[in-house]
Amino acid sequence: MTVGRVNPNFTLDDQGITGLGQVYYNLIEPSLVEVALKRGEGELGQGGTMLVSTGKFTGRSPKDKHVVKTDSVAEHIWWDQNAAMSTEGFDALYDDMTAHMQGKDYFVQDLFGGADPAHRLDVRMVTELAWHSLFIRHMLRRPDAEELQDFTPDWTVINCPSFKADPERHNCRSETVVAMNFDRKMILIGGTEYAGENKKSVFTLLNYLLPEKGIMPMHCSANHAPGNPVDTAVFFGLSGTGKTTLSADPARVLIGDDEHGWSDRGTFNFEGGCYAKTINLSAEAEPEIYATTKKFATVIENMVYDKDTKELDFEDDSLTANMRCAYPLDYISNASSTALGGHPKNIIMLTCDAFGVLPPIARLTPAQAMYHFLSGFTAKVAGTERGVTEPQPTFSTCFGAPFMPRRPEVYGNLLREKIAKHGATCWLVNTGWTGGAYGEGSRMPIRATRALLSAALDGTLNNGQFRKDENFGFEVPVSVPGVADLLLTPRRTWSDTSAYDAAAEKLVGMFSDNFEQYVPYIDDDVKAAAIG
Repeated sequence: MTVGRVNPNFTLDDQGITGLGQVYYNLIEPSLVEVALKRGEGELGQGGTMLVSTGKFTGRSPKDKHVVKTDSVAEHIWWDQNAAMSTEGFDALYDDMTAHMQGKDYFVQDLFGGADPAHRLDVRMVTELAWHSLFIRHMLRRPDAEELQDFTPDWTVINCPSFKADPERHNCRSETVVAMNFDRKMILIGGTEYAGENKKSVFTLLNYLLPEKGIMPMHCSANHAPGNPVDTAVFFGLSGTGKTTLSADPARVLIGDDEHGWSDRGTFNFEGGCYAKTINLSAEAEPEIYATTKKFATVIENMVYDKDTKELDFEDDSLTANMRCAYPLDYISNASSTALGGHPKNIIMLTCDAFGVLPPIARLTPAQAMYHFLSGFTAKVAGTERGVTEPQPTFSTCFGAPFMPRRPEVYGNLLREKIAKHGATCWLVNTGWTGGAYGEGSRMPIRATRALLSAALDGTLNNGQFRKDENFGFEVPVSVPGVADLLLTPRRTWSDTSAYDAAAEKLVGMFSDNFEQYVPYIDDDVKAAAIG
């Protein structure tokens, strides 16, 4: 039996999936919330939110991601980062998973990956859980009823958390599996309820497909000036660097908070919603994101709450520090209705330097931009993980290594070409420490960061005076209105300048050691940028 307003005769027979129970096709939010509650998948929260727990897995399982090693992709995959799976293993996985699905109810959403009609991907999401269907309906982009009538998926994703993989039979690492087969145009997910695997599997897919079309896929947020999409800015950054907070500027229009493409037509969001961290979220600091946690059908994932009042506890991370909420973009008042922007005028690479060495902002040449993009640097601080007693560097190439199927230089070269063609100005912004390393110095003042970003985005910073940084060779402004001059020269903020010099030398060495892996694949000017 098939249930749904659109195409009531829909089945999955043409994809070899038969013998299912009820197939719920493109149910909308009220129905999905209702069915999820009836099935006991979660609880109804304040404002009609959906309160869910993902059980054992409260984050992604990057080591359990596999790409099927077929002739069509074998030479193009970055195998150091992506685990291989045999075609025989995938075929057995598909047969066993679809057999496991027999007699059970499933939920189907036909959606778009990408706001630009010229470059979007038609994706069919088949999920065992109703709330996963609600989640992905928020996260990807929704076709209208007419578009659904003739919808033919380019790719199909099947997510079956109750299925456990057999590592020996399925050629995978554990009972949890995310397997991508480019020949069969299918992704299979099993053994995890964490909803982020759904959205990141599509992102990984687009990261492979789009470079072939000359489109740069980016793990970044983006915004543009009101009424002026030509004035677009993108913000690269790993977790904890301020990517979501700094791009959600009430004075600018939000294009998206996580995944974008840069084509010959401009910037476009891959998604239709946001997946925001909620730990320590406050109405004062981020009022619009906070407000979504009481809006109808927002998915509240892995948060502690009062069992009677359903009041959320934003400080309690006993389930996970990776607590999140998922909601559609239109829940944010200044979000773009089209999710389209122009060619980036400014590219901001965010880092949280816990060593206290990097300046609060620096201007990068195209070669330096490629260097820092490939480096993808931030730092963990003491106390964030067991055994971390001093700042530790984290290098995640392209600011998103787990989602990059191709070698890093493919993305680095694409970014460099587009910067050169469209004249984007690149900035490195440090939201980390000043006046000393973590434990001695202090966090970079958010007001100073915002003032520096405003000056960069409105063009005034470009016209100022710059000095050459003695450690990395990039240009640092000498003076910026509203920002103390002292802050712009990190060495002067340290009470012990010799200690700063030692920390700077250590950090430069860390960058250099990490970058050795890319040296055989890059041009001489990028190698020179690495030297400083």
